[in-house]
Amino acid sequence: MKKTEKKRRKSSYAADAWKLFKKNKAAMAGLVILAVFLFFALFADLIVPYEKAIEQNVQERLMAPCAEHWMGTDEFGRDLFARVVHGSRRSLSLGVGTTAVSLLLGGIIGACCGLYGSRFDSIVMRLCDILNSVPGLLFALAVVAALGSSMRNLLIAVTIVSLPGFIRIVRSVILSIVEQEYIMAARACDSSNRTIILRHILPNAMGPIIIQASMSVASMMLTAAGLSFIGMGVQPPTPEWGVMLSTARDYMTTAPYLLLFPGSAIALSALALNLVGDGLRDALDPKMKA
Repeated sequence: MKKTEKKRRKSSYAADAWKLFKKNKAAMAGLVILAVFLFFALFADLIVPYEKAIEQNVQERLMAPCAEHWMGTDEFGRDLFARVVHGSRRSLSLGVGTTAVSLLLGGIIGACCGLYGSRFDSIVMRLCDILNSVPGLLFALAVVAALGSSMRNLLIAVTIVSLPGFIRIVRSVILSIVEQEYIMAARACDSSNRTIILRHILPNAMGPIIIQASMSVASMMLTAAGLSFIGMGVQPPTPEWGVMLSTARDYMTTAPYLLLFPGSAIALSALALNLVGDGLRDALDPKMKA
């Protein structure tokens, strides 16, 4: 009976959250846009062969958008549509991958700081202050310059940049929750720390953490694209939106579509992630349901 009641509560919670999310038109629009980019990223090889994204054909270089090449071709005659589609896989994987690692590490560290405090909390907060005192892009640039330009080093640099934000948000949320009356009541009923964390703290902390994660994906995508733009991230001829913008600089007047399509992809994906994050925050915030 207890297991059945728990399942019903979870399903009811998810259903209520989905109803609130659907009422947010901006969030639904963002979800549709994000779904399109995720579809491109997951099924890129089925949509257009990867060879078309890297195969050079100088006879078709700098062709304007047409029936054969929907987004035109670049300076080496490579199909721009194929590069944008396959670039979505690189760009989104960078944003999602670094955010997932940062959320895991930052969540654990932030939770320890919020629940146990003491000297560990002070040391971690001072380290976060040091990291925050340096602009994120500059710090990531220094890390990549020290380790070398590669996909792996780019992931490491971007992950380090996003860690302080997750540590602080998780810590602050937990500190604001642990002093609430229902937490004290749970402790008075001899509830275990595991039960208190999973049943009381995490559900009430999901809103801020989710919005931080969604904004972090967009921010990390922009940081990775910025590093690739200046030649310190993903290297040509690998299709990635930042790399495509970098190589298109010399053709701003003669072939503006080389900037338009990858630039629009970055802007739309970042906007969609922020809209979805806002919608999820409102849907999962218990105060919005009251």
